[in-house]
Amino acid sequence: MTLKFEQHVELPKHETGGFDHADIHLPSGHVFVAHTALGQVDIVDGPAGNYLGAVPDCPEASGVLSANAANLMFAAARSTGQILVLRMPSGELVRTIKVGSAPNGLAWDEGRQHLVVANVKDFKTRFISPETGKELLEVALPGRPRWCVYDQGRDCFWVNISDPALVVGLAGDTGALSASLSVAYRGPHGIAIDEATGRLLVACDSGDLVALDPDSGNELGHTQIAGPPDVVWYNSLRQCLYVAIGKPGVVQVIDIRDMKVLEEISTEEGAHTLTFDQTRQRLYIFLPQSSRMAVYNAA
Repeated sequence: MTLKFEQHVELPKHETGGFDHADIHLPSGHVFVAHTALGQVDIVDGPAGNYLGAVPDCPEASGVLSANAANLMFAAARSTGQILVLRMPSGELVRTIKVGSAPNGLAWDEGRQHLVVANVKDFKTRFISPETGKELLEVALPGRPRWCVYDQGRDCFWVNISDPALVVGLAGDTGALSASLSVAYRGPHGIAIDEATGRLLVACDSGDLVALDPDSGNELGHTQIAGPPDVVWYNSLRQCLYVAIGKPGVVQVIDIRDMKVLEEISTEEGAHTLTFDQTRQRLYIFLPQSSRMAVYNAA
C-alpha cells in the first residue's frame, strides 16, 4: 500500500497556531477543518483541490464532525463554549448551541439525531439535539476527555479519558456509564473503531497504539508509533489506520490486522491533524507552518 502525493492546497495564512480536527462532507467531497489560529472553519473542495472560503466566528476552533445523511457539519468553538451547526455543503450557519465551557470531542448518533460533546474543562459530556438546539443529558466523566466516537453496533459512545488512562462507554439512550476499559499506556488520545471486528483502536500520548476488545477490555494488539499522536482515521477498504504525529511531524499508516507500521510520510512539525475521504480514498493532512493542506491518494 502506498500514499501517493497529489498536491498542496494553500489555506489562509496565520502567524502562530494551526489547525485542529477536520471532516468530510462525503456527498460533495468538501473538506471542513478547524483553523484554530484564525478562529474559523476553512472549506476546501477536496476533489478539485480549491479553497472555497471560511465560516467565521468560531473562536479557538477545535472539533469538527460531519453528519452526512443529515447534511450537517458541527464545529466546536472552544473558547466560547459553543457548537456551530452548519448546513452542507455550503457551510451556512444554521444555529449556535451553548454546550459548557470548552467543547472539543464530538460524536454523532445518526438514528436518534443526537450529538455528543465532550468538554475538556468541566469533564462532562452533553447530549444535544441539533434540530432544537436543546441539551438533553449531561454526564460527568472520570477525567479529562479527548476524542470520542459512536459505536452503532453496541449503541454506545466511546470516550477517551487522558488521566486515568481509560476508554469509557456511555449508553446511547440514557448516557449511563456502560463500560470502563483500562488502557495500559499513558494518555489515550485518538480513537477509531475497526469496523471489520468491532475492536477499539486507541492512540496514546506514550507513543503506543493499542487495540481493545470493547466487551472484555482485553488488549488484542499493540504497536509503537513515532511519538505522541492526535488525530487518527480508519480506512475500512484498506484495513489501515492513519495516525498524525505532530512531533517529529509524520503520518504513519498502520496495518490494523497485524498492528504493524506499513508506511511513514514526513509532514511538518506540529502537523497533528488529518482527515480521510472514505468514498474517494483521499487523505488530507494539515500543515501549520506553511498554512497548507497536503493531498494524498490512498492507492
